[in-house]
Amino acid sequence: MKNGRKKQEQIHLCAHGEDYGNWMPVSMLQLVGGLAVLAAVLSLLSLAVFHITALGVVFVIAALLLLALLLWITWIRRQYAFGSGGMMEQVHQVVLSHLDFDGQGQLLDVGCGSGALSIRAALIWRAAQVVGIDYWGSAYGYGQAMCEKNAASEGVAARCRFQHGDANKLDFPDESFNAVVSNYVYHNITGADKRNLLRETLRVLKKGGVFALNDEMKPHMYGDMEAFAQELRDMGYEDVHIIDTAQEAFGSRRRVAMMMLGDSRMLVGRK
Repeated sequence: MKNGRKKQEQIHLCAHGEDYGNWMPVSMLQLVGGLAVLAAVLSLLSLAVFHITALGVVFVIAALLLLALLLWITWIRRQYAFGSGGMMEQVHQVVLSHLDFDGQGQLLDVGCGSGALSIRAALIWRAAQVVGIDYWGSAYGYGQAMCEKNAASEGVAARCRFQHGDANKLDFPDESFNAVVSNYVYHNITGADKRNLLRETLRVLKKGGVFALNDEMKPHMYGDMEAFAQELRDMGYEDVHIIDTAQEAFGSRRRVAMMMLGDSRMLVGRK
């Protein structure tokens, strides 16, 4: 594949009641909703009980802004959801369509979350063994048991393995995998050099193996990614490109900006 997309068979996850979660977690909605209610209560107390008009107006404005934010992130959640807006599934399709993988050997998914990308890869490449690793913090409600249950429901449990892991230091020897993928993971790892995370992921990729690493590559986090791509080419990597997934996966700059992923880009190539 030369900077092109691989055609995939039509695969739709979540047809059997699987739970793949959402990139906009319900805990965020609960937090913003709770703050909106609190601001509304404080505005009523300020105006009706304590008769502090200026403070009451401040709380009214805060409540309205929080309500607007709640409506916005609720819309984002619906856009992402499997079976609704479907953007999570569409992004996964785009990521794997740029992976020039022959389906032989092992594929690693760094930051597998609920297992959706790993499972889709296993359904596309039916001879491949797929390994998904994640730190599984509490923010999104994902976990190993969820991944394993989803894989079993989709019929790929025998070829999918999920385990706890840290993207800063992967628990695999050099050149262990034939393909590596990652999707919107590295920007969530606070305090880590994003390019070093990419290097660590590529460390476990075999010579001749392929990669598709998609993330919110904000310049202040990643720096000049074209320069990094050239660094990889100078090291002997082949077909290295930066794909604008903001445009390709979401369809328009306005839409992806509204979904807070305006700097989505993907590093693809072959080691």
